Parts: sequence; structure tokens; C-alpha cells
Amino acid sequence: MSVVSVPVVLTLLTLAAIWAAAAWSPWWLIAVGIVGALALVAVRDVLQRRHSVLRNFPLLGHLRYLLEAIRPEMQQYFVERDYDGRPFDRDTRTVVYEQAKGIHEESAFGTELDVMAPGHEFVEQTTAPLEPAPEQPRVRVGGPDCTQPYDMAMLNVSAMSFGSLSANAVRALNAGAARGGFAHDTGEGGLTPYHLEGGGDLIWEIGSGYFSVRTRDGDFDPDQFRDKAAHPHVKCTSLKLSQGAKPGLGGVLPAAKVTAEIARFREVPEGEKCVSPAAHRVFRTPRELVLFLARMRELSGGKPVGFKLCVGRRSEFLAICKAMAAEGVTPDFIVVDGAEGGTGAAPLEFQDSVGQPLTDGLMTVHNALVGTGLRDRIRIGAGGKVATGMDIVKRVAQGADYTNSARAMMMAAGCIQARMCHTNRCPVGVATQDAARARALDVADKTERVRSYQQNTVAQAQQILAAMGMREPNELRPRHLLRRIDRNTVRTYAELFEWLEPGQLLGEAPESWAADWAAADPDRFAAA
Repeated sequence: MSVVSVPVVLTLLTLAAIWAAAAWSPWWLIAVGIVGALALVAVRDVLQRRHSVLRNFPLLGHLRYLLEAIRPEMQQYFVERDYDGRPFDRDTRTVVYEQAKGIHEESAFGTELDVMAPGHEFVEQTTAPLEPAPEQPRVRVGGPDCTQPYDMAMLNVSAMSFGSLSANAVRALNAGAARGGFAHDTGEGGLTPYHLEGGGDLIWEIGSGYFSVRTRDGDFDPDQFRDKAAHPHVKCTSLKLSQGAKPGLGGVLPAAKVTAEIARFREVPEGEKCVSPAAHRVFRTPRELVLFLARMRELSGGKPVGFKLCVGRRSEFLAICKAMAAEGVTPDFIVVDGAEGGTGAAPLEFQDSVGQPLTDGLMTVHNALVGTGLRDRIRIGAGGKVATGMDIVKRVAQGADYTNSARAMMMAAGCIQARMCHTNRCPVGVATQDAARARALDVADKTERVRSYQQNTVAQAQQILAAMGMREPNELRPRHLLRRIDRNTVRTYAELFEWLEPGQLLGEAPESWAADWAAADPDRFAAA
């Protein structure tokens, strides 16, 4: 039964009950009252714009909100574990929804976290806290070879493709970014009209499938890239090497989601599973990668260029650093994607067991760039279940300059974590190409929620910084982030982990880095 048919059927039943009451018995007026009330609720559900579930499932959708009131569905999301084996704070999802809706409420009775549990991380406030800065902090992205630098927000929309997301979801994310002054990563699915119409700043991501810049034989087309990168909404271009939830695999779009429109944008067969190659065709060595990034920057007219990866072998990232040093060429930014990041479709074992978690990958990239003397030329973005203000503070203390969020941005746009992204049956129209389901997502309403979520989350991070006695995120250092080891021991990140000095790898590499540094070859990626 279609969405519209529910109120229609109920209205017809109401009219039939009225006729029966007039023709047969006044007792039918009871049915008129009951069915008529249901019809009115169903009509309201279809016409209202705030709740996508109710628009797609009039009447029945109210069961979801009844269950949400007693919160059993929260368990599915929060039984997930991060890389320390700790359960997520059950209130994280609630925080995201409240930030998106602009609700600022304090809770009673304090935290329900076990703050004495091993792995608990926190920061320390000062006795002389400051007032939070009135404006969002910005990070200038653009090294010495960049002629059009970009000022990045502290929290941006992480890479999610049109195809994985519906057109309305892309519209809401982009318009929210435009209204809030932050960036929207297109994902590898191509640069589409839905990314451009909202006016948001774009980080245009190019994956191994080269969608939107694809030749007939599947290679990279420099002429298409030059023309499209010149669009004023495209502020940066990014080369995707790997993704946190499926490192070592290319992007996957299930056949059910490859509509005629998606097939046209990606130049792939309609109705067939779209799988990007695992590796790129445009480079085979670290040196070729670095030189291709320089070519991308030149073709884009000097706009910032970077790459995204889930860190694997440390020796391979060090090989890229050696290639940068040898060629005198650096990207303007590197986005580190954690293995705990989400995806719309990937093998479960890759999601669980391949790639470095964000904390490990982030510290690896930061230390490698510091140790090779390149850190001041390159900005680092961090993505992997970034959802709260504390997440921003934590990632910057670990070495990032800014953060990206996918899952929380989806939730701000209406995602209820139904985990049906790969089926094309998303109940709220966020991750589907089914036009009937996608229509439930009201772009104007969700645009404001995306904007509100980003603004309020960054403001929360600024408030935490002010409580610590800091004015800017760049004041954060590893010593400011603490982790409980056991009930009697707390250590800072500065004490727990090794942090390299500028240029340290260029001399005598520390013992813990020596083997990987020796194995790093700018002209080959490491063999198994």
C-alpha cells in the first residue's frame, strides 16, 4: 500500500461508516469516530514535514516514537565498540539529535558513564576558565604550492556519495553547509547537480572509479577534471586512496541503488552492482601518487588538493613521505579515515578487522609528517565516528587540525540508524534511490537541522576549550588528553605514546620507527 493510499482508504472507510450510520444504525457512529480520527492522523502524518518516518509510514510510524520513548532501539547502536573495547556513551545519539534540533537541556543526576573504567578518556578544566570564542575557529588549508587556499571549519560533512545517499539528503547536507559555513565532501560517486544547487563549499572527492571524470575505458580524464574543478563551489579536490570501513576495497553501490540517473552520472550500467577498482590506475608508486596530486592541483587552478586514506602499513605512509621530500611536492591536506567509520555497503569482516582505527592512524600520520619535517605544510583532517564537541577536542589533541563527520551528519538529516542503507529501503529517505521513500525527507527542515547540529557541536567544543583555559583548538597538545589505565592510574597521551620531534626521522630514526623507515621506498609500495 502506498503512502498516500493509507489516508485515502481511511477516508473512504469513514464515509462508508457515515453512510452505514444513516442507512442502518446509529451504532455505526462509533466506527465513524474511530476511523475518522485515524484518517485525520494519517493525513496529518503525510502532510507534516518534520518527521520522515511518519511521512513514509503514516499511523504505523507512531510506533517508532513510542518505542523511542522507552529507548530500546538505542541498544542496537551503542552496543558497538570502539577500538579500546569500550561501549559508546549511550547518550551520544541523543546529543546529536538535540544539537540538530537546537535543544539545549541539562540532564539530572550526572553521567551514567563509569568514569573509573579502564579506557575512559577526559580532559581537565582550569580554575580560571575563559569565555568561549564568539566565532567558529578556522583552519587555513593551502601549502606553498596552493594559490587558492581555503579556510576549513572544525567540523565538516564527511564523504558520502549521491547514490549511497538520496538526492534530497545531498541537498539538505549541502544547503546546511552553505548556511553554516562549513564544507561538504561529495564522496567518490561524482560531482552532481544536487551537490551544486545548494551553494555549499565542496570538497570534490575522486575515487578509483573516476566518476564524473571518467574516460570511456575507465581512466582519469584531465579535461573533464579541469572544467569541473573550476566551478566556484569546488573549494578543494581530494583523491580517495581508501575508506575506513572497507580499506583495500573499492567503493560499492548495490545494484538496487544503481538507477538510470546514477548510471548516467557514473557512466556505468543501470541495475548492476557498481564496484570501484581496489587500486588506482593513475599511479603505481608513492612517487607517482605525489606527482599526480601536483597535477590535480595544477589542473584545478591552484585549489587545495589532498588525499584520504585509512592507514594500513606504516612503512607505506613513510614511503609517501619520502616521495614528498624527494620531489619537493606535498598535498595541502590529508584526511585520515578510521577503521571504525561507517559505510552503506561493505563486507562485515572488512568493517570489523581491516585497517587502523582513527586514533592509531591519526597519530601515525601526524608523527610521520612531523618526523619528516613536512607537518607545517600539510593540514590533517580526521573522520571516524566524530559526533560530539568532545570528539573534536580529542582528535585535535591527537594530531588533527579539523574533523569530518558522516554518521552524525546523516542523523542530523533524519537517519534513524535502521541499517538498511544497502537495501534501498531506507525508511526515512536518507539512503535510498526510491523516489517514493526519498520524498519523505523535507529538504528545508533537514537543512536547518544539519546547520544547527554543526554549529552547536563546534560551539560545545569551544566551550570545552574555554573550560580548559584555551582560546583556540591549535593550543591542544597530547598532554591535554588523559586516559584511565586502571582504577588507580591515569596517563596523558604524551606519556602513553611516542611523539616524534620535527625532522627526527631524517637523522637517526628512533628504534621503534627504524625498521619501517628503512623499508619505506618512494618508488614502490611495500610487498607483503
